[in-house]
Amino acid sequence: MSRAAPRAGVDYPGSYADLRAWFPTDAACLDYLDWLRWPGGFCCPFCGGVVAWRYRDGRWFCSGCAHRVSPTAGTILHGTRTPLTVWFAAAWHMTSQKHGISALGLGRVLGIGSEQTAWAMLHRYRSAMVRPGRDRLCGTVEADETFLGGPEPGRGGRGALGKTLVEVAVEQDGKGLGRCRMQVIENTAAPTLRAFLLAHVEPGSVVATDGFASYPPACGQDYVHRPQAISPSGRRAHELLPGVHRVASLAKRWLLGTHQGGVKPGHLQAYLDEFTFRFNRRRSRARGMLFYRLLEQAVHTQPRTYRSLVVGPGSVRREMPVPPPDKRVRCESLAGETLDRPWRKSGG
Repeated sequence: MSRAAPRAGVDYPGSYADLRAWFPTDAACLDYLDWLRWPGGFCCPFCGGVVAWRYRDGRWFCSGCAHRVSPTAGTILHGTRTPLTVWFAAAWHMTSQKHGISALGLGRVLGIGSEQTAWAMLHRYRSAMVRPGRDRLCGTVEADETFLGGPEPGRGGRGALGKTLVEVAVEQDGKGLGRCRMQVIENTAAPTLRAFLLAHVEPGSVVATDGFASYPPACGQDYVHRPQAISPSGRRAHELLPGVHRVASLAKRWLLGTHQGGVKPGHLQAYLDEFTFRFNRRRSRARGMLFYRLLEQAVHTQPRTYRSLVVGPGSVRREMPVPPPDKRVRCESLAGETLDRPWRKSGG
């Protein structure tokens, strides 16, 4: 159940200072997740019962099936050993910054000793960024393919090797751009492009493409196809279809800048989902709204194990080396006692 018009300072923090004031402890974070997950009151995920008692640790005891349910159970936070204050700070840094944050950067900001832990946190959040049943693009929609990846020898264009093929669609909104969709595809055959259009573009919309032969059968009778052949026009591709080329350029710049181009093809779709989540909400005046929407979707997203996140994890469990005794393995909570000007007591 989504709240129609959440307000800054009431439903979500308006600044990072508010975030630290709202969620000083893990208990406060757990209560906020409870409020997001069951806005109309507790509902047992096992039996659907609504009569329950709440323990002091934030869990619920369902009177119908006698299950003990935590607000994080069955979500991407299920069974986490990372403090919730760290999860909340990670969500804020991920959504409040224009270009997001990398796993290495997150680890440095929050003092996370393992880059692996920071990456898994961000990747679990990415899995919650695609809302089930979201509205499809409508009106006039530009569609085209692009390749993501570093420079490779050989031919360019649709026959390029060593790169990942991505289909891009973006709404035309007057002189500006509306929402976008990006998806990794296997090939440019008509059935593949048609599946993308049906999944992301509302039937009856106008689809503007270049003169590629796969688009007419991909559009079929479901869309009003408006092809624009590049060669006869005497214009360049980005002039005929400025929207998709701008979005593709922004995505490439983001991958190269924030993530230094270090994204494996198997993980690319998750990063594109993050880019789309942020791009489609770029006009939001309150950055805390993105934080709110991310956590709202996170408490309704199924849990993901680390092995399910990793590309090609293998079937054999490896023996991990024992960390040195002075290395901090687990994250420390951001909650703590207030210190009274320690710099004055240092004696330096």
